Amino acid sequence: MDIKQKASIFAVVCALGLAASKFFVGLMSGSMAVVASGLDSLLDVFMSAMNFLAIRTAAQPADEEHKYGHGKAEAIAGSGEAIIVVLTGGFIVYKAIEEFVSAKKINYSGADLAVMGLSLVFSFVISHVLKTVGRKTDSAALKADALHYTSDLYSNSAAIVAIILTYFTGKPFFDIFFAVIAGLIIIFPAFNILKEAVSGLMDQSIPPSVEKEIASIIDDMPFPYAGYHKLRTRFSGSKKYIDFHLLICRKLQIDEAHALAHEIEDRITARFATVDAVIHLEPCEYKCSLDEATCMVIKMRRDKLAAHKQ
Repeated sequence: MDIKQKASIFAVVCALGLAASKFFVGLMSGSMAVVASGLDSLLDVFMSAMNFLAIRTAAQPADEEHKYGHGKAEAIAGSGEAIIVVLTGGFIVYKAIEEFVSAKKINYSGADLAVMGLSLVFSFVISHVLKTVGRKTDSAALKADALHYTSDLYSNSAAIVAIILTYFTGKPFFDIFFAVIAGLIIIFPAFNILKEAVSGLMDQSIPPSVEKEIASIIDDMPFPYAGYHKLRTRFSGSKKYIDFHLLICRKLQIDEAHALAHEIEDRITARFATVDAVIHLEPCEYKCSLDEATCMVIKMRRDKLAAHKQ
């Protein structure tokens, strides 16, 4: 079991405990704000469990039916999660308004405040763990999960404020109002989750900063490297795929050109372990004496660099 799967399991176990405790005290007191937070935690359990399955699927090696691997399982899971989050947030808002119309009485106990305070602490810890592992492994699923747990910090804080105001004023309006706020807080981050998930499904290019660094690695190769073009990138889960046409000096033999391509691949994967590079070899089209002193590509690169510095 890798670090991504361990992080996902940690989130599932914590969220399950929080959901059970919130539902229990929320139903006992009749607080819609606490019940809404409990429903949010139950949603966390579902999302984290789905992420765990998606991460396990994405970690499977390529096979005959999936020659590019299973990385898009994370994007598919993220899309499904975003839709469910929106529906859940909408349901919370609907139930809050329904409770307000029915004017249901709320009877708080000290357990409501204690459970929500504990939930606030655990939400922070879970979010921090998922963010850290998500950045370290570049996992789209864990980043999406971390974003949702971060929103829990706001919804839990809203529930705590609702409990305090309702308790001291005796008016259920605050409980209902903050339940609606919690529902909206749940909904809005879902659009960011959906955007990132759809980007993965649509073969969006890898981040420009990473692509620029890869291009720099290629450009740093010495003669007889003679340039490149048609660089294309995409990502699938935490895996990044790049391909480009490598221009090489026409004096090289095929085995020498192949060795040069391998050297570039090694340099790229040494910097980015999750990159899968495919290089198409092409002989340089420019005329020269087939040496570094007369290489037209090197001259153009130098002129371009000089112009850029001016």
